[in-house]
Amino acid sequence: MAQPTRWKVPEPQATAEARMADGEFIFLRRHGNSSGPRLVVSHCNGFAADAYYPFWSLLTDRFDVVLFDLRNHGWNPVGDAEAHSVATFIDDHGHIAEAIDRQFGARPKIGVFHSVSAQSALIHATRSSTYSALLLFDPVICPPGCRPEDVRKVETMLRHLGEAALRRRERFASPEEFMERVLRAPGFQLLCPGAPELVARTTLRRASNGDGYELRCPREYEAAISLEGPRWAGAADLNRLSCPAKIIGSDPTVPFSFLPTVDLSEILALDYDFVPDTTHLLQLEQPEECVAAMLPFVEGQIEGRATVRLPPN
Repeated sequence: MAQPTRWKVPEPQATAEARMADGEFIFLRRHGNSSGPRLVVSHCNGFAADAYYPFWSLLTDRFDVVLFDLRNHGWNPVGDAEAHSVATFIDDHGHIAEAIDRQFGARPKIGVFHSVSAQSALIHATRSSTYSALLLFDPVICPPGCRPEDVRKVETMLRHLGEAALRRRERFASPEEFMERVLRAPGFQLLCPGAPELVARTTLRRASNGDGYELRCPREYEAAISLEGPRWAGAADLNRLSCPAKIIGSDPTVPFSFLPTVDLSEILALDYDFVPDTTHLLQLEQPEECVAAMLPFVEGQIEGRATVRLPPN
């Protein structure tokens, strides 16, 4: 009998701390080809960048991959709940980028973000030129031209996600119990082999009192981001983006999606594509297809800069 897939995230080549405007720290981790073009990778609400290893591990041969978790997620300590908001995520992007340049050397950075990290990066890009390009997986946006029914669909799903997060247990006897109780939900059924166990390991930590495991991102924090999401979904002025951007969405025809992709057919400011037969967690469902979908855009951005060349396969 074949052994089940087990993903083991390697130790970073380097780590560093990025100080945010309010004094909170976000931990940076560097993987991959340090002489290659730089990609900056983050994650969706409630998850962690290490959970995306099936996806970003496919990039480390060619790229300098820098990971960060959103504040109060993953490697980061839990801080003030009042500062846990989409507005803070937007502001954090600039401080994180400055720390990456200071700690690992300044060079162009292509942001590769998902869901709320993609939403916040897109809004940030209307205010600053932090990234040389953005590759956004299923961002939570409702730009001008979206149909009213799409806007209502996103608002309803975000509300349901927030309410579900508040009902979630805070502690679990083991990662296996977390997988049994949480990851059996319909939105997780397409995860690639080994991904549920990886998600459990990277989103839980030993409880502070030693009794079982607790969520790295507290449920109230995750719920707050989902519940305030609708008012930020239309906040990005796509005509004021400071860099090229491409969106790769989940399959718009799938009847159930963890967070539905909005209709982007009318957006002229963005390059749009989607990965068939995926939901909102597309990078953890079909990582190879997601990388294949993003590379032409990434390569085009790099080849357009005369001072940086993409390493050969």
